[in-house]
Amino acid sequence: MVRHNLPAHRWRSSSYSADNGGQCVEVQFTEEGFLAVGDSKDRARGALVSGPVPWGNFIRAVKNARLGP
Repeated sequence: MVRHNLPAHRWRSSSYSADNGGQCVEVQFTEEGFLAVGDSKDRARGALVSGPVPWGNFIRAVKNARLGP
């Protein structure tokens, strides 16, 4: 699901992305407890919103290199 108009003050990005000209992925938790993931360069496009369980499954798959064709 894509969501627009999330509060700007809630966005968080990695400290590792501070010097790259603002080109990074940002995250925030919504008031309903979902995780929103957005592009710092283009917030107008909205953010991908996921529940905590599917997001956790995605992160584990990335860490364990289980994503592929």
